[in-house]
Amino acid sequence: MFDIHLMFRRYRKYILYLLALYTLGWGFSEYQTVFLGLILGTGVSLYNLWIMVRKHDQFDKALQEGKKVSLGTASRMASAIVAIFFALKFPDKIHLISVILGLMTMYFVIMIDFLLQHSRK
Repeated sequence: MFDIHLMFRRYRKYILYLLALYTLGWGFSEYQTVFLGLILGTGVSLYNLWIMVRKHDQFDKALQEGKKVSLGTASRMASAIVAIFFALKFPDKIHLISVILGLMTMYFVIMIDFLLQHSRK
């Protein structure tokens, strides 16, 4: 059964594990800029997923009441732009390509989770 809140909890758990690994990598490796970029991008990716789940709930409610609502695309794009801005503003601290990979992390997690859930059935 399709339940966005169950999926969100699963995705959030996976992302928090990844963020913990990235934090360990930032703390104990010489690639601190790369791991900080991954932390920033993945954190923004998790925030964007949270916005999408919240907007989904608002969309369902508005659909039942016959109202019109936005899906929050502009706010998700703005948060990604802010993350890229920080990477461009502080290139000696935050690796730009890592931020971009971190922003895409949620999509990788969704695809891997789909394959895992599909293979279990």
